[in-house]
Amino acid sequence: MNTKRIFSLLLVFLLSLIPITSALAQEPELQLGLTRDFGYGGMGNDIQGLFSMKIKDPPGNLVRVVFLIDNETINEDSEAPFNYQFSTDNYPPGIHTLSASGYTTDGTELRSNEIRVEFLSAEDSQQAVGKILIPVAVVVLGAMLLSLVGPYLLGGGKLATLPLGEPRNYGLMGGAICPRCHRPFKIRALALNMVTHKLDRCPYCGKWGLHLQRSLNDLRAAEAAELQMAQPGQASAQPSQEDKLHKDLEDSRFQDS
Repeated sequence: MNTKRIFSLLLVFLLSLIPITSALAQEPELQLGLTRDFGYGGMGNDIQGLFSMKIKDPPGNLVRVVFLIDNETINEDSEAPFNYQFSTDNYPPGIHTLSASGYTTDGTELRSNEIRVEFLSAEDSQQAVGKILIPVAVVVLGAMLLSLVGPYLLGGGKLATLPLGEPRNYGLMGGAICPRCHRPFKIRALALNMVTHKLDRCPYCGKWGLHLQRSLNDLRAAEAAELQMAQPGQASAQPSQEDKLHKDLEDSRFQDS
């Protein structure tokens, strides 16, 4: 037998194995899923607590499902939805394989995919949660600190010297009116958000406080009030209702009874 004939027979033999390989690589007949009910589920396959195995989109002729951990039967379910809840604390920590077998009305066995996970102890899961929460807390606290210190770092803590009544641009964050010096100012992007108010520093009097974002009309009116303050020849502001009442009471003392 020459070399060419041997090569041809070997090629035919290898081609005959392709259907067998394809059949072995086919999708599982049942789709097994894992959901977290209560506990820890990390970014990887680390879990701890209460979890449920569940058959996704079971075929209509499925009548029974056997759930397995490490190829050992842990529960059977004969009613849809086919699922089983378990606690990882009932098993030793380490790598475990979850799977299921289903049976149809004619007795055909259907195999599911396998899910490999690592069961953590309660102590290990607490440490894992701490590794996630501590960096988040550091970021949040750092952002709060930056919002308080940032204006000093950016502005050097210096007070603004904008002339009274000078028009200004309030930007995307809008503006507020200082309750102490009554001057309108632009809210900084680093101002700490306190739900309805912003914790910020007035750039004119230097006082910190909770400021409500005001409408553009209110801000322009405050600018106009500043302009009146800058022009002493302008008429003084109208007295308030409280001042009028006080004046009437004073005047009544000199009226004849």
